[in-house]
Amino acid sequence: MVEYRIDRHSGVATYLQIVQQTKQALRLGMLRPGDKLPTAREVVEATAINPNTVLKAYRELERDGLVEARRGVGTFVRRGLSTAPADSPLRTELDEWATRAHTAGLDRDDVSALFTAVLDEHFTAAYGEPSTDRTSRTSRPSNTGSTGSTGSTGSTGTTHDKHSDKHSQGDPS
Repeated sequence: MVEYRIDRHSGVATYLQIVQQTKQALRLGMLRPGDKLPTAREVVEATAINPNTVLKAYRELERDGLVEARRGVGTFVRRGLSTAPADSPLRTELDEWATRAHTAGLDRDDVSALFTAVLDEHFTAAYGEPSTDRTSRTSRPSNTGSTGSTGSTGSTGTTHDKHSDKHSQGDPS
């Protein structure tokens, strides 16, 4: 079951944090079709947020076709977004890279800006489809600047917190 972590200082609406974390869990295969999401009451008890906020997030996920509410039973995953399982070799490489970045003295905001700048190079909407040609990518003008983005959507921050919390507590899930 997914455990939501709310960052009250992120500037991202609480309901969007729930939506983003649910989608992340779907992408990583942590949630699969048929899985039940926590009830609004369970989320409220764990996070101390308003129940209407949880319901708003679940309605958004339902509009996206990812979950379905079953009256009196709960909210269930309809379809997954799993393309990069949590045990993927890419996840392992990224974890090792994050460890090296931390050891090198980069703080969370530095890592977020660097990672977002690289993501923008590879997955930018300004140039259409992601480029696989390094030459064409480097010849384009950069729209990220030297600071890049610090993850204004908040998904990077909340997800990282979840993983770092689990690692520090020895939680294998």
